[in-house]
Amino acid sequence: MSACAPRRADLFASVSVFLIALPFALGIALATGAPLQAGLVAAAVGGIVAGSLGGSPLMVSGPAGGLTVVTAELIQQYGWRTTCAITALAGVVQLTLSACRAARSALVVSPAIVHGMLAGVGVTIALAQLHVVLGGSPESSAAANLQALPRQLASPGGAALAVGAVTVGALLLWPRLPGRTGTALRKAVPAALAAVILGTFLARAAGFRMEQADLPSWSSHTLPELPDGPVLGLLAAVLTVTLVASVESLLSAVAMDKLTAIRQRSGGAPVARTDFDRELRGQGTANIVSGLFGGLPIAGGAVRSTTNVSAGATGRASAVLHGCWIVLAAGLLVGLIEFIPLAALAALVMVVGVQMVNVRHIRSIARHREVLVYAATGLAVTLLGVLQGVGIGAAVAVGVALHRLARTRIEHERAADGAHHVRVRGQLTFLAVPRLSRTLALIPERGRATVELDGTFMDHAAYETLHDWRTSYTATGGEVEVIGSSGQRIGEQEPVHNCRPWQPWRNHQCTGAPHSGVTERSAGGTRGRGDDRARAHGHGHAPEGDHDQLISGVRNFQRTTAPLLRRELARLAHEGQRPTQLFLACADSRVVTSMITSSGPGDLFTVRNVGNLVPLPGAGSADHSVAAAIEYAVDILGVRTITVCGHSGCGAMQALQQPPTGGDGGALERWLRHGRPSVERMAAWNGSAPRLDRRPTTDALETLVLTNVVQQLDHLARHACVARRLADGTLELRGMYFHVGEAQAYVLERGGAAVPVFSAVEPLPEAAPQTVAG
Repeated sequence: MSACAPRRADLFASVSVFLIALPFALGIALATGAPLQAGLVAAAVGGIVAGSLGGSPLMVSGPAGGLTVVTAELIQQYGWRTTCAITALAGVVQLTLSACRAARSALVVSPAIVHGMLAGVGVTIALAQLHVVLGGSPESSAAANLQALPRQLASPGGAALAVGAVTVGALLLWPRLPGRTGTALRKAVPAALAAVILGTFLARAAGFRMEQADLPSWSSHTLPELPDGPVLGLLAAVLTVTLVASVESLLSAVAMDKLTAIRQRSGGAPVARTDFDRELRGQGTANIVSGLFGGLPIAGGAVRSTTNVSAGATGRASAVLHGCWIVLAAGLLVGLIEFIPLAALAALVMVVGVQMVNVRHIRSIARHREVLVYAATGLAVTLLGVLQGVGIGAAVAVGVALHRLARTRIEHERAADGAHHVRVRGQLTFLAVPRLSRTLALIPERGRATVELDGTFMDHAAYETLHDWRTSYTATGGEVEVIGSSGQRIGEQEPVHNCRPWQPWRNHQCTGAPHSGVTERSAGGTRGRGDDRARAHGHGHAPEGDHDQLISGVRNFQRTTAPLLRRELARLAHEGQRPTQLFLACADSRVVTSMITSSGPGDLFTVRNVGNLVPLPGAGSADHSVAAAIEYAVDILGVRTITVCGHSGCGAMQALQQPPTGGDGGALERWLRHGRPSVERMAAWNGSAPRLDRRPTTDALETLVLTNVVQQLDHLARHACVARRLADGTLELRGMYFHVGEAQAYVLERGGAAVPVFSAVEPLPEAAPQTVAG
């Protein structure tokens, strides 16, 4: 890439962002009741100042959509000039928080509260601007707007309604324009700009007499004055603007990090991750400048920033240039801007408000069972205001957390053999002691009982209750066993085992029984004798006389994993295996098939051999096990996919690179003859050997491994049972390559290209959080 390429990309991206930011800036200013120039000032300062000083290179700042309602209330209460001073003071507080390195503290706010706040703001904006679209004027509150809506619907203004309907229709339909022409139009003109242009064109063509955008001379632009009002009220206003603007900006920065990471994995230019304290410092400086120059409060916006990333921006130059274009438009395009009907801007902001009630956010919050917090925050923001709504949302969030902590389910059941089983789900505190006592009293004397505790905390009152009951019950001839959720007895003196899944034996460092610290001299140096036993045992501890890693691992399975899988394995034992995949891999110990496929019992029918080879049908070989497994999987189990998986550093392929010795050789050499066609095929590729999509192959061995996968797929297709299912279209063959050192899987692309390509399997991208549509 040439040196000027990034600058050219930033230039094009800045134009795309400018075309979106201009109508949004005017619309948000209209919604707050501020002078329209205030929106342009905030957009320009957000681009130039926050873009230059912020810590998120690709984030674009401008008028804060999340502060629309707050700003409108401040203007009504204190006037516009005092609101500008409040904005500047909020910037000072942001600078102070940045100096204290407190930026990440803003991210501890529950997402349910943040998204509920934004939803409430969105509903308030939409209700207010709907009155403008219908030809009326908004009331002072969301409740008043809702109450007055039936009257407004009964007598709408025809001109405003027509312009608003065209604007809304264009906003919703523009991204769905079909065909090549539609694609070209979508790329050239953003939906927001197209909607405002069409609404303006309708008003001019139809000759509607309606209120239009009014941009007074910049010489009469109002600047801030010293705050005048109750100190506590002004302090609350400053803190509200600080909180909302900071959280909105920092969450947008998190979203940008995720978007740029996804773009980079797809081959895009690398971008530095966000420095949150620097970003807060840039936002604070921008708010000070915006307030002093008579602009709206500033925050990072998801729509502007997402457009910047999608347009291919590579650095902060695109945000700065977009601010420069805003300055030029404010000076040179005043005449064109004043043609825009206010109904078109109101319709634009109304749609933005509706989009702030994000369905994807609601689904995510519902999955985490925090809908109550979201609904309470949104409703309170709509009816009472942002600060009060956030406070109520925080209180509800604390209440929900305490409820979950105190909520304990206690179940009692009697097994067929007469044993009693008590399950305690959740934290066992004094609040659950009465129910626990009642349940334990149901167990008859001299019986057998098991108490299963599935929680991470038991307070003193609950412990005393359980301990006293256990003591008295066993004293009368009963049998009691208290176990954890994994099935281990509570109180037994077994070493704690908390190794991570799939960890090799030699890396296990479990804490438990102490071992001898006596040292001994060996060829490898001085080391603890207990360390040798630990290595032999496969953990960081080793009971005397136990040197078997395999048996140690089996014991750990029985202790920790078997209780969790017992029910599922019992189901499989009853129903039989029904795998849909045959997975043919090398016997190499570094290739753990269930790990790299995230599969469990009953998912894969697995065949492993040296070199992941598939002998041709009828080939001279005394080993028919692979053909038998294929036939069983295809005809009996009815698998739908067969995958051949090779891997990096394959010892079988290394052996095949050596010339054959001749003669019968040993069993291994005779087996590897089934891989000779892969060597011959690689020699015949003549420059069109298989390759990886993200990098060249490292050496001839890697090329041979990829070639072998392709060759074994051809061998598979020549088995009669496989050929029959392929012809029916009920079976699919897949090639796969796993690079051990990179922990990266590659899958052979379908389509029979002249040069087989193995594409890297990427993780599913996390949904990027959005803050506001603005």
